[in-house]
Amino acid sequence: MKSDVMQEINIPEGIEISKDAHLIKVKGPKGEVSKKLAGPKVEITVDKNSVKIISKKASRREKKLIYTFKAHINNMIKGVTEPFVYKLKICPGHFPMNVSIDKDIFTVKNFLGEKTPRKLRINAAVKVKIDGKDVYVEGINKELTAQTAASIETLTKIKGRDKRIFQDGIYIVSKAGKEIK
Repeated sequence: MKSDVMQEINIPEGIEISKDAHLIKVKGPKGEVSKKLAGPKVEITVDKNSVKIISKKASRREKKLIYTFKAHINNMIKGVTEPFVYKLKICPGHFPMNVSIDKDIFTVKNFLGEKTPRKLRINAAVKVKIDGKDVYVEGINKELTAQTAASIETLTKIKGRDKRIFQDGIYIVSKAGKEIK
């Protein structure tokens, strides 16, 4: 059964949200985040103190889009007020691993005794900091920050060896403040 669906997001003080065609921009004290949110039968309107996501005679597909757009906008608002922080743990088991950052290149040397270092280019919008055995990935865009943390974890993926014995690597320990069990 199709029905009219409307979701409203209140804009906190100190945050500006603007809409240009399908591009939503959120400005806050920590920076600015923008994202393209477009749906065929979903309309987004921005007032002074609220964002409304509306769909007339919405089917299941439009309802899913509305709630997805609401989650994206909430994440953008949360990101410009306080950045998302992902914590990773460096776990050298068999070989001493050297991890370093040079400008925007994340480098892992001597991983499982390999001669060639493994490298990853870090996005400019994300800050990566190494503190002893911990790596902190911080940014205002949740998607870029999470992808960077996942790419660092994937950089040290072990192939062709028994994963029960060779547990070396860099692993995500907490995602945006939530501990992983």
